[in-house]
Amino acid sequence: MIAAYFRYLSRARDEHSLHSPFLFSLYTQIIRAKQAPHPFFASVQQLRKILRNSRQFITVTDLGAGSRVNTSRQRSIGDIARNSQKPDRFGRLLFRLIQRFEAKIILDLGTSFGLTTAYLAEATKSSGGQVTTFEGCPEIASIARQNFEQLSIENVNVVIGNLDETLTSHVAATQPVDFVFFDANHRYEPTVRYFETCLTKIHNDTVFVFDDIHWSDEMEQAWAYIKAHPSVSVTIDLFWVGLVFFRREQPRQDFVLRF
Repeated sequence: MIAAYFRYLSRARDEHSLHSPFLFSLYTQIIRAKQAPHPFFASVQQLRKILRNSRQFITVTDLGAGSRVNTSRQRSIGDIARNSQKPDRFGRLLFRLIQRFEAKIILDLGTSFGLTTAYLAEATKSSGGQVTTFEGCPEIASIARQNFEQLSIENVNVVIGNLDETLTSHVAATQPVDFVFFDANHRYEPTVRYFETCLTKIHNDTVFVFDDIHWSDEMEQAWAYIKAHPSVSVTIDLFWVGLVFFRREQPRQDFVLRF
């Protein structure tokens, strides 16, 4: 990822490169916004510290690309929390995006311990929205449920099982989706397949967010495929995550922006 990051730095621009009012406001007011302290964020951060310090071991069922740090099935909660959880600033970004687009039907592909999921759920709680999150490992899903209870998060439905089997049936039965966070199998073929499955339920203001788009050659290939897809109008590469929009009124463009 080091070479990819230097390529990103050489290409990344700021708001002065944006001429579309939609993109300018999105970048300055949402992506680069300086968010006021929120009591919920502090609660998540405190829970994050507890998880990182936990020495409890669990048996991990890993159906994705696996961990680059620890390939053992027996892992401590602290090890997983330190190496796989997204930093707070990404949770806050997702929180702002959901509130900006008033998303209510949200899919979260990859629960882990549920901290990022909690940001998604809290962002839509006041509007009566619902998050459906998918997790392949039963023991991790159990911990996530405990974390939702501790954070007083009730608008989350946890689906346990192989995402290759659970996603298609769920998407087929759901309403059009407003927001999807892709953070599951970090390989080319599954990422593209999940993308195309969720495409069947998009509308003009749906937002897709892809995690770790430069994590590997396969993820970079998947990101290139997504950018070139005819349904996509605008993409924003923030290196760690990629944003995808389907707004028909927007000219077809791809942006690499500082975050």
